[in-house]
Amino acid sequence: MSAATQPTTPPSPVNPFDLAFHIDIFLIAFAGVFALFALPRAVARFSRVAEWRQGHILRAIPLERRAPRPPVMRSVQSLAFGAPAADNVTSEESHTLHSDTHLIRHPAAKQEGWSLPPHVRAWSSRVPTFGSILRYRLETGFSAGQALVLLVYFSVLVYAGLLKSNPFSDPLRTGFVAMSQIPIVYLLATKNNLLGMLIGAGYEKVGVYKILNQHAPTVYVQLNYIHRFAGIILVVASNVHSIGYIYEWTLDGTISDRIRHDPMVQWAFVTLISVDFLYIFSLPFFRRRAYNVFYCSHVVFFILFLPAVRPYICHISNLEIDIHIQVYGHQRSVFPYVIAAAGIFGLDLLIRLIKTRVYNARIRPIPDLMLTRIEIPQLNAGWRAGQHVRIRVLSSGLGWFGWAESHPFTIATAAKTPEGMILLCKKAGGWTGRLYEMAKVAGYGSDEGAFGRMVQVMIEGPYGGPGHCVFASYSAAIFFVGGSGITFALSAVQDILQRDSEGASRVKIIEVIWTVPDSASLTPLVPQFAALIQQSIYAPLKISVHYTRASDNPPGKDFLPPGLTLSAGRPKLAKVLDAVISRAVSYGSGVKASMDITGVVVGVCGPEGMGDEVAQAISQVDDGRRWAVGGIEMHEE
Repeated sequence: MSAATQPTTPPSPVNPFDLAFHIDIFLIAFAGVFALFALPRAVARFSRVAEWRQGHILRAIPLERRAPRPPVMRSVQSLAFGAPAADNVTSEESHTLHSDTHLIRHPAAKQEGWSLPPHVRAWSSRVPTFGSILRYRLETGFSAGQALVLLVYFSVLVYAGLLKSNPFSDPLRTGFVAMSQIPIVYLLATKNNLLGMLIGAGYEKVGVYKILNQHAPTVYVQLNYIHRFAGIILVVASNVHSIGYIYEWTLDGTISDRIRHDPMVQWAFVTLISVDFLYIFSLPFFRRRAYNVFYCSHVVFFILFLPAVRPYICHISNLEIDIHIQVYGHQRSVFPYVIAAAGIFGLDLLIRLIKTRVYNARIRPIPDLMLTRIEIPQLNAGWRAGQHVRIRVLSSGLGWFGWAESHPFTIATAAKTPEGMILLCKKAGGWTGRLYEMAKVAGYGSDEGAFGRMVQVMIEGPYGGPGHCVFASYSAAIFFVGGSGITFALSAVQDILQRDSEGASRVKIIEVIWTVPDSASLTPLVPQFAALIQQSIYAPLKISVHYTRASDNPPGKDFLPPGLTLSAGRPKLAKVLDAVISRAVSYGSGVKASMDITGVVVGVCGPEGMGDEVAQAISQVDDGRRWAVGGIEMHEE
């Protein structure tokens, strides 16, 4: 090869491959710090054999038949225990009437021994001041803790790119920085990755489209924002690397010949185009308004990128072989980065295949909530409260390609219940709209006259969930949810009550605060709310529903069972949280009166702003009260 076609870049005094390798080792060690901090909670969680069988693989199991509990006559007890009578309530507060008699436990006590889950306080509870600083929201959905992680990450990569190098005169270095990010981007893009399992954070944090197809709020340990940031670094470094060589080739007048005659340069441009289109179709406009375009482009360009990048590396090696044998060796050694990314991607596909099930499901419309209810009674085990699944409906009723679309929905029931898996799918877009319309065209089937339409579904999961956080290990649980985020609260409450009936829960107080636009949203869920309140034998459950739009005919007080309230306006989060803390410290009946106070867990699922408001309310709690209750921990879905 002639000297005229060789790049003018002098060899770097720093071995770029070794530098890129040590960058990744440092980033792995940095992630290992978070895994180390999460280790005590992971050990506590998996110390119970049952946890090894939950949250990983969906399955169907035979359920034990239990004798029904004696009924609790709360409506009769209401006047006897001092609940206000209807005549004593003004018209202004009549629709928010509720009775505290649901706090009275049934005299039938649990005969079996209690097997309480171990509780390990999170580090944010041990050092609440530091935790409050990390939770501080710099903007909606973005905390100071996240910013700190990204700052460390960015500083390491800038150091690698500038150490004894100038990106304008040494474009090779930025190429190796880009190469170092390939396995990380692929790892954090997969739904099954070791890092998430170790620190207890799922792939979907800040990125999965919940029932409303909106982004969920975040905390600093979640992963998807790092995937996006690493992807941006990969795009920027690749473009700087490419522009540097294009500039050099333009100066020596060889760029036209290289593009026309050198297939390795042609593949280099395929690589560059792939990463650039990955970035373009990842912009919020496509993620929120054209999710299928975002998803399909990711799949296509991610697959195209890996085989395209390998010839690019070989091309630079061939250019340098006559003069710089050392550079040739380094660039050929980058091949393991590509192999690692391909291995990560392939392993994820294999695990997803293992976690996929096909079942017949019944779909029913819920007009008051504009929801489609998907019932899969045969599938009744393998998930944890708060987890979600990805579902495909294999029906031509969704259009030509509707069967190929996979959508994530939070599971609305706890595992090991007779009703099996229930999904509530909000009508929010094209696919969910067609699913709702298909459910409306339903009739009474042969299955005991049940109303609905039978369809075949492909279910993949479960994913996400509370990680190493075990709701049943806290003294109190409070859930702030908005709109269809009620599915998260329903499954979590049902799981706590189920564990409570088995003597495996420390929870003394459970409270659900549900904010909806219209009071009519409450109507279809009143029977389920009443059933949950009736089941709260050992831990009182209170459900407060708040509607934000004016309503001419809200449900009356006689329509609501004790323990369920309906109020106009948004909830006062700080006041509710303070009341729960007070009750957690002072309240306890029977065995639970003597239990240690193990803190309050606050679950949040709803619009982005809701998570920010709850985080602010938690940060305002006095340190003394926070310490007295054993800490306050926040989990966002």
